[in-house]
Amino acid sequence: MKTISPQDIPFQAFYRLLNSSVAPRPIAFVSTISQEGHVNLAPYSFFNIVGFNPPMLVFSPSRNRHGDKKHSLLNVEEVPEVTINLVNHQIVEQMSLASAEFDRHVNEFEKAGFTAVPSERVKPPRVAEAPVAYECLVRQLVPLGDQAGAGTMVVCEVVLAHFQDHIFSDDGAIDPHKIDLVGRLGADWYVRANDAALFDVARPQIGVGVDQLPVAVRNSNILTGNDLGKLGSAKTMPTPDEITAYSQSEAMLALRDEARYGCQYLPDLLHLRAKQLLAAGKVEEAWLVISQ
Repeated sequence: MKTISPQDIPFQAFYRLLNSSVAPRPIAFVSTISQEGHVNLAPYSFFNIVGFNPPMLVFSPSRNRHGDKKHSLLNVEEVPEVTINLVNHQIVEQMSLASAEFDRHVNEFEKAGFTAVPSERVKPPRVAEAPVAYECLVRQLVPLGDQAGAGTMVVCEVVLAHFQDHIFSDDGAIDPHKIDLVGRLGADWYVRANDAALFDVARPQIGVGVDQLPVAVRNSNILTGNDLGKLGSAKTMPTPDEITAYSQSEAMLALRDEARYGCQYLPDLLHLRAKQLLAAGKVEEAWLVISQ
């Protein structure tokens, strides 16, 4: 384990560690406008939801290497309104182009080839190509320092939202495959939230807990932490009668024969079988196997 104090290395070096480990991060593609009416469009991956009643978003523009404020921050100090557009795979290259350090009064909508759509409740326009756009009022600016790399938290209240029709499934929920979002990693890396990258985890419930598993199971070299988590999420453990009955099942008799005639270690076979059952979502049967 490598232990590093932020005070012991240059802040840029620790930033690279933060940026690569606190990831992937959603991307706020932020449209702002100056008092003179100049529009700016820039992406920020220091971004997330911080409340939902009222709906609140936060993003944080960091000062550049010279210690100067980003154009987005200068604009919201003058006009405290933004649109926060989400970034999917179809627009990631254009978004990257918009992140270049153009002069303040250069319109990144035009430079990156995006369509600016007038917002309904705030002054900055939204990105027509974005799958989702939030019109927001800036409620608070929280400075986090005034040196190079320091950021300012921009706390925004959503007052209107726009969703492209094609991102919804038949049940009215946003389909992660259809919205096809991207996330930010470190350096030049991004991640696409689609295909094999998507998986589901059942909502948590008060289960029996990993602490109720046999010690040999908790220390298994075959079962992973994820496997233990699934077992610990079961609401009940099998009863002694259920364990006895399962011991006489064809599946268990076959495992014992495999151990006996194949000269294999029965606990390892049990753990391998439980792992297979857990992968198939058969938690109750996995419990019966590890209880033998």
